[in-house]
Parts: sequence; structure tokens; C-alpha cells
Amino acid sequence: MRSAANVTAMAATLLLAACGGADARVSGPSPALTETQMRGPAGDYPMVLGAPFVVDGVTYTPADTMNYDSVGYAQMADGAGVSGSHRTLPLPSYVEVTSLESGRTILVRLTERGPMQGSDLIALSPGAWTQLGLPAGSRMPVRVRRTNPPETERTQLRAGGQVPARMDTPPGLLTALKRKLGLAVTPVAAVVPASGPAPVAPVVKPEPAPPAKAKVAEAPVPKPTPAPKPKPAPTPSPTPAPTLAPTPAPTPKPTPAPAPKPAPAAQAAVSSAGLYVQAGAYSDKARAETVAKTISGSVSQAGRVWRVRTGPHKDRGQADAALAKVRAAGYADARVVTAP
Repeated sequence: MRSAANVTAMAATLLLAACGGADARVSGPSPALTETQMRGPAGDYPMVLGAPFVVDGVTYTPADTMNYDSVGYAQMADGAGVSGSHRTLPLPSYVEVTSLESGRTILVRLTERGPMQGSDLIALSPGAWTQLGLPAGSRMPVRVRRTNPPETERTQLRAGGQVPARMDTPPGLLTALKRKLGLAVTPVAAVVPASGPAPVAPVVKPEPAPPAKAKVAEAPVPKPTPAPKPKPAPTPSPTPAPTLAPTPAPTPKPTPAPAPKPAPAAQAAVSSAGLYVQAGAYSDKARAETVAKTISGSVSQAGRVWRVRTGPHKDRGQADAALAKVRAAGYADARVVTAP
């Protein structure tokens, strides 16, 4: 009898999950773990996917998508700590959520299926909503990107705490993400402070014309007085000119041929060694290492920041191909740089 009752309860649970109602939530891992185990590494395993389900006529199929990166809207829902609900990513898993309004980015642990109504991309707990700096009672545009944080950060989120916010998303990437979501983007140059005075066009002062050169009065030139014509001298009888022996022309010295100019050395081919693709520079080393794992890159310190790069690449073509892959992974500001 007891076994039959258990089977009946399990069947009812599966039927409720298949209906896709507001209470059809999948969470994991198993609640059989102790509180200590839930806060340790075992609390993240095994990850649960679950069967496809329907919300408002749309079928959602959970999948273990490692490079998940999407934009949509977030809503606030119940939940502990800095957690969230998602319709398709494994449970539990970790995502970076970015506000498309401010660029602020935080780490969130996904623990449940949802939202179970509407078309919003993710539901955030009050703690996550507050850390992201979103206004209460609203739907806000966000970016959700799956990540693989270090165990220290996982432990903090499993215990109900929060980890420091990530580096803010740069304005250029925010603009691209807003366009991807279909939001209107206002050019920065068109924004005029409401309280400030209207800008006054600068008055261009005409350049003074160069001063005219003063004309110098020319003194009248006196007319020359004609000199008296000399009397012609008597013409002497012509004396025959002596015949001179022809002077031999000097033998020209051979002019040495000009030394040939050395041919210009062939321009040394620009070495393409030392080409890298830099995804970004981070003040947090752990964050930089996380990004490096995502793009199979390396971390190097430069002053007070940690650079994440791939390479070196043997030529520009290989570097451009690597740049395209890094940008496709979500790092739109990545660029090709040379060592160091």
C-alpha cells in the first residue's frame, strides 16, 4: 500500500510538471542533501534539465548550452539570496546578468524553472534585483550570459550571499545589445541636459585684413644730361695682326663613371609574430581567469589590471579569425594587439 501511494504521488508530480502551470518548477539538486552538502560543491551537482514544457502556448526545451548569451526582459520574483529562474538552462547553473540601462553586471545562481507566465527571459530574486540596481515593480531589459565562476564565488552564492559586481559593460557594447533587443538607441551627441542653458554657437571673429603696404613717394628721376659728343680720333692705318700658332686643345681627363648607387634593400617583411587578440582588461584577477577559460586564452598582468588574450597568432589572417571567435563569444570590444 505504501509503495502504491508513492507511485501515485510521483505520477501526480510528473503530470503537474507537464502542464506548464505557474507551479511547474524544476529545481535541483536533490533535496536529500544536508544543509552542509548543499553549501559545498555537491550542491551544484547533478545539474537537472527536465522535460520540455509549455508556457503561454510556447514550448521550451531545456538544454545544456555552454555559450548561452541572450537579451530580453527581467522581472522580480520570489527567491533567496542572489538567485534566479530560467526556462532552459540547467539547474543549478550560473549566469552574468547585465542591466542594459546602466551596464552593471552581477553573478546570479539559477535554481528554478521560470518565469511561468509571459515572455520575460529571466526572473530574479529580490537580492539579485537590488544588487543589479533595478527599480521595483518594473520589467527591465537585460543580457543573460552563462558563465563558469570559480568555486569561491559559487560557495558564496550557495550560502545565500553575493559576490562583487563585475566590471561595467562598456557603452559601445551596451548600444549593440540594445539594438539586438530592438530598443531605440539615442546618440550621445543628441542628449542635452534639461537644466543647463542652451549651447551658444561660438562667435567667429573675422580675421583683420593684412595692413596695406604704405606707398613710398618716389623722387622724380632727373633726366640725364646728354654728354658732349667726342670728336672722332684720326683713324690709324691698320696694322696686320700677327698670325698665332694654334694652341692644341687640352686632352680631357677621363671622367670616372659614377659609382652605382646601392639598390635599396628589400623592405623587411613586417613580422607578424606577437599578434594577440585581447578580449579585455580587468581589475579582478578571478574575473580575468573566468574570461580566459571561456575563450581558451591566457591572463597576463599589466600594472593594476589583468589582460585576457589569445595567441600569439602567426599572421594577421589567423589573428582576425581568432578576433571573430572572441567577439562571437560576447566580447564585442576585443581587438588585435601586438606584444607586449
